[in-house]
Amino acid sequence: MGNMRRREFFTLLGCAAVSRIARAESYPSRPVRLIVPFGSAGATDIVARLIGQYLSERLGQTFIIENRPGAGGNLGIETVVRSSPDGYTLVLAGAPSAISATLYDNLNFNFIRDITPVAAIVRFPNVMVVNPSVPAKSLPEFIAYAKANPGKLNMASPGSGSTPHVTGELFKMMTGVDMVHVPYRGGVAAVMTDLLSGRVQVYFGTTASLIEYIRAGKLRALAVTTAMRSETLPDIPTVAEFVPGYEASAWFGIGAPTNTPAEIVDKLNTEINASLGDPKLKARLMDLGGIALTGSPADFTRLIAEETVKWAKVVKFSGAKAE
Repeated sequence: MGNMRRREFFTLLGCAAVSRIARAESYPSRPVRLIVPFGSAGATDIVARLIGQYLSERLGQTFIIENRPGAGGNLGIETVVRSSPDGYTLVLAGAPSAISATLYDNLNFNFIRDITPVAAIVRFPNVMVVNPSVPAKSLPEFIAYAKANPGKLNMASPGSGSTPHVTGELFKMMTGVDMVHVPYRGGVAAVMTDLLSGRVQVYFGTTASLIEYIRAGKLRALAVTTAMRSETLPDIPTVAEFVPGYEASAWFGIGAPTNTPAEIVDKLNTEINASLGDPKLKARLMDLGGIALTGSPADFTRLIAEETVKWAKVVKFSGAKAE
């Protein structure tokens, strides 16, 4: 390479670096869409609106929350996959995407390949609850009762392949108990009606949806599904205290289309972590039973990869198919 060509080459490199820095500094220069792949009012929607409000304040542009439910969250993910990789269309992704990778045979995208992880936000424990008609007062008693009565207990879920379903299937897989899975098309509201009446006996639901029933004594909490006890329910043991190695949780984070510039991903990651460091946001997430997750894009990439492998085994074990 001659001196002239070398000089041109390094000038081009310098220009590219300057334009990258300028692009990151000016981002966002217009409103940003944050796609929620589920309906309004659920945990996903609440988390999106909380983080969207903080990012709007920190970055000086509106983060518009757009609900795109359907196909277990896959319609919303596909919207983002097909968007321009410029940082102006993001997705609030979570455990359902890790489950869907195996649950659906013919997705039009590959979540790990087509979405760039930006930042994890929060992890929610699920709580294993039973209707008070179940005689077991503790998890060891429940396992003994279920083994003595195979196929007699009904385990509810808001749909085949949903987080409560696979959380329960992981429990069945690791304990060897036989429960009948009862999926509800009417979602969590339909599950709660039959769980409270005793038509179904067992449910692995979110803290946010169950805590008032547990406190009122209408449902009995036997265990939380995270590796550590929940600060919201400190007296309730973890499943892992009796079933070593068991861990299951709902988690959420922000993703962007693949090929989104690294400097925009890093800027968003920095601002999301700063928002999660705010005591008010931490307290709000804790009120919902959540644990704030901070870390780099690489940390979130690792979480997604580990969860995809873990839930693939459980989906295969359960024989679950997308409805």
